[in-house]
Amino acid sequence: MEMLIQLALLALGFVLLVKGADWFVDGAASVAAKLGIPQLVIGLTIVAMGTSAPEAAVSLTAAFHGNADITIGNVVGSNILNVLVILGLAALICPMAVAKLTVLVDIPVTIAISLLLLGLGFDGSISRLDAGILLVVFIGYLSYLFIMTKKGLISGESEEEDAKIQSVPKALLCTVLGLALIIVGSNFAVDAASAIAKMLGLSERFIGLTIVALGTSLPELFTSVAAAIKKNPDMAIGNIVGSNIFNILFIVGLSGMVIPVPFAPPFRFDTIFAAGTMLLLLLLSLPNRRLGRVDGFILLMGYIAYFWTIL
Repeated sequence: MEMLIQLALLALGFVLLVKGADWFVDGAASVAAKLGIPQLVIGLTIVAMGTSAPEAAVSLTAAFHGNADITIGNVVGSNILNVLVILGLAALICPMAVAKLTVLVDIPVTIAISLLLLGLGFDGSISRLDAGILLVVFIGYLSYLFIMTKKGLISGESEEEDAKIQSVPKALLCTVLGLALIIVGSNFAVDAASAIAKMLGLSERFIGLTIVALGTSLPELFTSVAAAIKKNPDMAIGNIVGSNIFNILFIVGLSGMVIPVPFAPPFRFDTIFAAGTMLLLLLLSLPNRRLGRVDGFILLMGYIAYFWTIL
């Protein structure tokens, strides 16, 4: 019975996280628009970070609760799952063209920052200095996005953003309620995941890399699969690669600034594997800048192989 209760609390936590992130982004984007902040800036910051809100909330909560393995496992596990499972499923649904800029810049950048995380955490922790380095790189990446968008090389907004602008009272209410749901949901998810790990005799690392990573990746999963079904593959791939960059630079950086985060030795393998998944994505994309159904199958098989190694 206790296990069923914890599973129900975990599921409830994920639901609250996803809905809270949705409300928070809509409300915050509307407030920013009412304040005269350009849609370009809103698209590159609030909206772009929206799908990473669950990872951020869970990682910060886990860090405060002393569940360090969930903090790092959630981020690294989400990045692995994003590429191998979510892009794998999206490619099976609809073969996707990969933008030239994604192949030449975004994927190599993700590989580089994965290795940067490995280097910073190699001494056993992400200190405040390490976190500061990640946040400085994050600011640099946002600056790059802003410049490239101003040049018209990438899109910083979508047609949906204008339609979601709300009245100020409603926007403020959505922002506050969304933030409250994210906080409550993250507490439910972390506490339940820790309890389940203890009941099953599993490590918090395993739970963080798999169950928690899947739960916090639900926004990316829904967005990317929906984009693939609607034959909008650029959004599917861009959403995943961008989310992976935000996960490392923003979430680990923010968590480490609040409280130093232990980086256990087993995560060295996981972080190298995360970089390897991006390298695999690059290699599959290079021949004709396209992910076909065979490539999607290869990505999914890659996750099965990874799951087997961490059991």
